[in-house]
Amino acid sequence: MTIKADPTEFAGKRVLVSGGTKGLGRATVERFLAGGARVITAARAIRDPIAGVDYVQANLTTPEGGETLAKAALGRLGGIDILAHVVGGSASPAGGFVALTDEHWLAELNLNLLATVRLDRLLIPQMLERGAGVVVHVTSIQSVLPLPESTTGYAAAKAALRTYSKSISKELGPKGVRVNAVSPGWIMTEAAGDFVRMLQAANGGTIEDARQSVLDALGGISIGRGAEPEEVADLIAYLAADRAAAIHGAEFVIDGGTIRTV
Repeated sequence: MTIKADPTEFAGKRVLVSGGTKGLGRATVERFLAGGARVITAARAIRDPIAGVDYVQANLTTPEGGETLAKAALGRLGGIDILAHVVGGSASPAGGFVALTDEHWLAELNLNLLATVRLDRLLIPQMLERGAGVVVHVTSIQSVLPLPESTTGYAAAKAALRTYSKSISKELGPKGVRVNAVSPGWIMTEAAGDFVRMLQAANGGTIEDARQSVLDALGGISIGRGAEPEEVADLIAYLAADRAAAIHGAEFVIDGGTIRTV
């Protein structure tokens, strides 16, 4: 899917996208780039780089990785105007809560919560000095609709991120920095395919059986499909744009109608 972007929408803006080399992160990098922004991103391994993007090789699940990216962003771009926190995911095994060791829990928290918290702590202060900036946190509908078979740790970390996002919005809004959250449901990325294959390996059956088990656990998707990465990236870009200047401290769900409650 191709999203038509105004090539001047983010002209002069310096954007950091965490985890921007594949899936939703890559789509978000491409969306900001198409809007005229200068973009910097990081990953543990840089594969298939996009022309015009600044890349940093860093493991954002560690304090050192966050510091490496923040230092590069400030040094190369002179500052950051928009922080889009897309980094996240889960590698924990299926099998319910008893399958999760302390190491699994720490991995989920480091990737899905603390990687974002650390970058905020390092980069939001320079926004406050200017009295302007935008932060978008990508959470998940699993913060309110966890899948106990395999993503309890991930869902708990994303729930913590959701609460953190709301909390800092109250602190930063009066100082000129907008903070919002985007909460996707099922996104049709490479990671989604990996997750389905992990379930198949753990539970047997076919790939379609594993995919259907996820849809059943979610209660189905009203529009009949998951979101394309570009659709979620476009929502992130909208919230970061000046036309969304009155939107602050909010969470936007993009799940195709998966959550059916008010």
